[in-house]
Amino acid sequence: METIDWNDFEKVELRVGTVTRAEVFAEAKIPAHKVWVDFGEDVGELKTSARVTDLYTPEELVGRQVVGVVNFPVKQIGPIRSEFLLTGFPDENGHIVLAVPDKRAPNGSKLA
Repeated sequence: METIDWNDFEKVELRVGTVTRAEVFAEAKIPAHKVWVDFGEDVGELKTSARVTDLYTPEELVGRQVVGVVNFPVKQIGPIRSEFLLTGFPDENGHIVLAVPDKRAPNGSKLA
């Protein structure tokens, strides 16, 4: 594991937001959902492709708060432009469990 300094950590914009919309990403080569998240006034609503279909339906995602990296460059994934990285951890089966706050926080709050 590489050690980073505080300045490196401060560069990563990990922010909380609320899922406003989610749908099956039918065109994806690997099963995924299209997910739209409101990251508050400073960032706005961003979309991404997320491989979380093993544990979450689109309906389960809507209204949930999630944590995303919002300052990566936009990445083209098939027909969608992914604007942030939805974060999570693999469980014992390799399925992604979302990284979420345990209480509601204002959309756009930066991880501290």
